Amino acid sequence: MKYVDEYRDPQRARQLADSIRRTVTRPWQIMEVCGGQTHSILRFAIDESLPPEITLIHGPGCPVCVTPIEILDKALAIAARPEVIFCSFGDMLRVPGSEKDLFTVKSEGGDVRVVYSPMDALTLARKNPEREVVFFAVGFETTAPANAMAVAQAARLGIKNFSILVSHVLVPPAIEAIMTSPDCRVQGFLAAGHVCAVMGMGEYEPLAKKYRVPIVVTGFEPLDILHGIEMCVRQLEEGRAEVENQYARSVRPEGNPAAIRQVCEVFEVSSRKWRGIGEIPRSGFQLRSEYEPFDAARRFGVDQITADEPAECIAGLVLQGQKKPHECPAFGLRCTPERPLGAPMVSSEGACAAYYRYRRRRPEGEADER
Repeated sequence: MKYVDEYRDPQRARQLADSIRRTVTRPWQIMEVCGGQTHSILRFAIDESLPPEITLIHGPGCPVCVTPIEILDKALAIAARPEVIFCSFGDMLRVPGSEKDLFTVKSEGGDVRVVYSPMDALTLARKNPEREVVFFAVGFETTAPANAMAVAQAARLGIKNFSILVSHVLVPPAIEAIMTSPDCRVQGFLAAGHVCAVMGMGEYEPLAKKYRVPIVVTGFEPLDILHGIEMCVRQLEEGRAEVENQYARSVRPEGNPAAIRQVCEVFEVSSRKWRGIGEIPRSGFQLRSEYEPFDAARRFGVDQITADEPAECIAGLVLQGQKKPHECPAFGLRCTPERPLGAPMVSSEGACAAYYRYRRRRPEGEADER
């Protein structure tokens, strides 16, 4: 199929892998930030096509995975209220909180609904004026414009029974947190193309310069990723540390100005907790003061809910690239997609879910799932 197969051409993939092999002269460790890229790498065995000098490290770029457990507990508390219609994307419903998940709340009588857009939730609010409609606003910069638009629209139309539970996180502060960690092994980054399509590339320039680390904005198909790795390796071998754009078919340096304006109108930067990592300064969005009436956490009085991460789950180490999922003692045993200990095992972009699907060790004779 055109526009898909052309980015999965095996011959071109071999050419790119050969080019990387000819270019590399020493070991390099490169982090792909986005969980979607991680799934492509494992699904298409991209890491196995690379020379042994190249190590790929999986990063924290899965918004479901980094949503802290206390935000989940706030969502569960709101969703259980009889007057609430709680709306979410489907990938959040099985993410475990301290004691249960949103599917469990739904089975216990909570009105939990899967929607495809925050505007769907806003429509529900208009159709159900006697109910409180809450949208679970999770994501990186990619989903922020649509969530901001829904809030701005609600304010303009005077819809008072609509609110959002905000859990937005930002990529550049996460890269800085990784680079300042004493355990950092990362020497180059593949940045998430869809984030840069919205926000542009400007925020990455100071990071590349400050930490002397190449950052290549990269797409999600096999040829995108291999090309991004090739560009990153060339920079490393030549001693350069620049921001380059592999994903030029979708990303402009300035991003999407209209989307940025919408985000800046409704949200402001704030510190944010990340699951398994802790608080990262200025790493998220919160509603501006003029839009606080649409803040579900304040509206339903759940701001004070706190929770600890499960001790057995090493999601934080996985998200920081310090451990691979299969290095977790619970992986595939006490932690499975059916009974997850943490979000990376159930998210469609989670590294643990990718390893479980594509790299899980199987008993002899069991069929491979690929």
